[in-house]
Amino acid sequence: MAKFITAAEAAKLIPDGATVGLAGMGLSGWAEEVGRAMRDSFKETGHPCNINLKQGCAMGDWKYRGVTVLGEAGPGLVTQWSGAHIGSAFTLNALVQSGDIKCHCLPQGVIVNLWREIAAGRPGLITKVGLGTFVDPRVEGGRMNPETTEDACELIEFQGEEYLFYKSFPLDVALLRGTIADENGNISFAHESVMNEGLAVASAAKNSGGIVIVQVEYLAQKNTLNPKDVAIPGIMVDYVVQATEQDCCWQTEGVYFEPAFSGQIRKPLDQLPVLDLSPRKVICRRCAAELIPGAIANLGVGIPADVASIVAECGCLDEITITAEAGGVGGVPAALPNFGSNYNAEAIISHNSMFDFIDGGGLDITVLGLAEADKDGNVNVSKFGNRLSGPGGFIDITQSAKKVVFAGTFMAKGKMEVADGKLNIIEEGTAEKFVDAVQQITFSGKNAGANQTILYVTERCVLQIVDGEMTIVEIAPGVDLEKDVLAHMGFAPKVADDLKLMDPALFQEEWDALPGILKK
Repeated sequence: MAKFITAAEAAKLIPDGATVGLAGMGLSGWAEEVGRAMRDSFKETGHPCNINLKQGCAMGDWKYRGVTVLGEAGPGLVTQWSGAHIGSAFTLNALVQSGDIKCHCLPQGVIVNLWREIAAGRPGLITKVGLGTFVDPRVEGGRMNPETTEDACELIEFQGEEYLFYKSFPLDVALLRGTIADENGNISFAHESVMNEGLAVASAAKNSGGIVIVQVEYLAQKNTLNPKDVAIPGIMVDYVVQATEQDCCWQTEGVYFEPAFSGQIRKPLDQLPVLDLSPRKVICRRCAAELIPGAIANLGVGIPADVASIVAECGCLDEITITAEAGGVGGVPAALPNFGSNYNAEAIISHNSMFDFIDGGGLDITVLGLAEADKDGNVNVSKFGNRLSGPGGFIDITQSAKKVVFAGTFMAKGKMEVADGKLNIIEEGTAEKFVDAVQQITFSGKNAGANQTILYVTERCVLQIVDGEMTIVEIAPGVDLEKDVLAHMGFAPKVADDLKLMDPALFQEEWDALPGILKK
């Protein structure tokens, strides 16, 4: 039976050199009060130290909450770190840059599903996810700084095909969060917006001989939780910490609690934000035009997340199903600072189960960010000089979706306006996004599947990989091909013989084409 302890007591239970596993996305799943206690204990006593931290996606609010609290203690608390996304933990990120932490970044789906391999006593995960990207040992092996010398995975051949093998490891501590614990230690995720991979992480720790610590907000009498509401059974929980501060229990990065994220209410759609007419809205509309009736779609962070706003504004939510990689199915996926959650979801499945669906090819279309692209169609969203982010679910999703749409502005930091059905460039951007070679390969254009459609949508033009070549297939009204596009690219793309004009209606205040597209 679980023992109920304080956060300070929990911090003392974590051994020096322990491998500590986390589960969640954003602030969902993150045990903030225990993390702060670990920081304070290290500052006071030097323990715990030399932690090997393992996480899936970004965990934090990009400010002061999240795993970044562990880096506030300075060098020594965490000395190894691996995760799909490390950008939100500024203090730990700085320690990676200074060489005080060894760091790998891996695909998100690989991490959240590797926990199940560990729990079941299997040697590891064999998958094609990561081939040709920076995770591939032939490229960078997932290493994020020079101090990291081992590859994150091994290239193997199985039945005549190439795969990557991600090796299992013993887990000493599972550090998790739920909403409610009963007196037997059964854990409910009642107010969590994500059904995170906590069960798999807890199973991995227990079957490795480790311990499971779960922070919750509320305590309940034993035998009062509906058994179907128990996300982690008490037999897998060793210690429960009831948080003493509401500040340690935020549901997402942006809100303490939004009941429409966790299924308690369905929010009226007229309360959801509507984008003003801008280049960003044009990009989102053009991406939305790639949807097909009945499509199962995934939207990434940034501009792609706002495609959901377009679909909602056009009254077409019933014509497609939009999913979030963290497990939300249907409804309207939220943009930052609540990315990963869905307003009015039809279902919320576990984080790792969603990646089973993704990796198996269940997505008809995905719209993901376009930070940097090159002549081979490679896309980088994971590393820019000293700025380290990691791929999140980008690698898994782009390797398996039937249609991949990369969305972003053509250049960085430009000033533009949309008026009279065309794009006006007021001040040219200061940084090119289409370069000769990307700094890190998060998506491999050369490894794109033969049956995949790969598009790059900007406010100035649309490119597509056609017969292996980056090809401009559409141009925006008001834009000069030579002066406004080709002159600001680090390579010479092919220009389609039948170069089309982007639909001028995309650049008008009202756009009513989407219902017709989705009801064909």
